Amino acid sequence: HVQLVESGGGPVQAGGSLRLTCDASRYTYSSNCMGWLRQAPGQEREVVASIYAYGGGTHYADSVKGRFTIAQDNSKNIMYLQMNNLRPEDSAMYYCAAEQAGGSCPGAWYEWNYSGQGTQVTVS
Repeated sequence: HVQLVESGGGPVQAGGSLRLTCDASRYTYSSNCMGWLRQAPGQEREVVASIYAYGGGTHYADSVKGRFTIAQDNSKNIMYLQMNNLRPEDSAMYYCAAEQAGGSCPGAWYEWNYSGQGTQVTVS
């Protein structure tokens, strides 16, 4: 049973910040990649950021580079997404995701097989 629980979303003004948290403490599958996906109404889901367990390599969508930071606390099985300088176009449902991948984390949203229920971020 997949247990990835997101929190930290909410309304925020443009230019503001939010920190999303993914509690994976009850996630029982093996995975070497953790990531954040997002989906806005009428749009395709996209990979926002990912982190690879071995070496901690990170990857970001071009639209969030320099504004978002992904990090994980392995001792607590918690992952974070620090989002700064938020823009209205960042408004979406944000999903925590996990996957057992090859040498790098999946770049396409459909390659992530495990995700949570999501937390809504609304930037106005």
